[in-house]
Amino acid sequence: MIKKCLFPAAGYGTRFLPVTKAMPKEMLPILTKPLIQYGVEEAMEAGCSIMSIITGRGKRAITDHFDISYELEHQIKGSSKENLLEEIRQIIKKCTFTYTRQNEMKGLGDAIYQGNALVGDSDPFAVVLADDLCVNPKGDGILKQMVELYNKYKCCIVAIMEVPKDEVYKYGVIEGNILENDVFMVSNMVEKPEIDKAPSNLAVIGRYILTPDIFKMIEDTKPGKNGEIQITDALCEQAKKSMVIAYKFKGKRFDCGSVDGFVEATNYFYNLEK
Repeated sequence: MIKKCLFPAAGYGTRFLPVTKAMPKEMLPILTKPLIQYGVEEAMEAGCSIMSIITGRGKRAITDHFDISYELEHQIKGSSKENLLEEIRQIIKKCTFTYTRQNEMKGLGDAIYQGNALVGDSDPFAVVLADDLCVNPKGDGILKQMVELYNKYKCCIVAIMEVPKDEVYKYGVIEGNILENDVFMVSNMVEKPEIDKAPSNLAVIGRYILTPDIFKMIEDTKPGKNGEIQITDALCEQAKKSMVIAYKFKGKRFDCGSVDGFVEATNYFYNLEK
């Protein structure tokens, strides 16, 4: 069973300045819940109970959110507002939260590597990027789908989706052969390729299941695109040495790291709850 989920949450969120000057982008609200809470709920549905968060300077709001606010609890106790805290109370009760900081912004690969101290090096673990908000109103959440796939293949898994060819430069892109319906064995991965050099239009999004040997792969990975340590490069090497699969998930993903995606997600969840 995969019990641990890692949340890289140290980025600056520069596309949302000035609001992210003092507020973590992971705390931006979709209706009445912050992005990272949606990610934690998805991880809980998949069976995770230990949430490990990679933070940075100015990210204390995340820690405070997943903690009891005694003053607030006292102020609203017995009022009609008290039930509004029930969801977050249950999360705090059922989950353990651990934290460490990424002191320098050196890429997603480095952020995941910093999580070694939290998730250990003996068990597989999930990774959720909170600004990729995923939903599957007709069935299991994306991470739960991936956990079920891990139970079958016992290897690293990346979630993928088809994107327009002219947008591949924004993503890590996979090349691979079909194993079964919507499942590919990865043979190559390229981080943010030029449009005419992309091996496919199958783009990696912010959901991963990783085996603990990924830390050694990251350790041996040299800085790549933009001088950062890319998890794509580490997974590409792992695909050559063992096995990595890509899963075209069932559901919908919103890029809430962009203003357009954030507004789209807000409208979608508003209409969903009407």
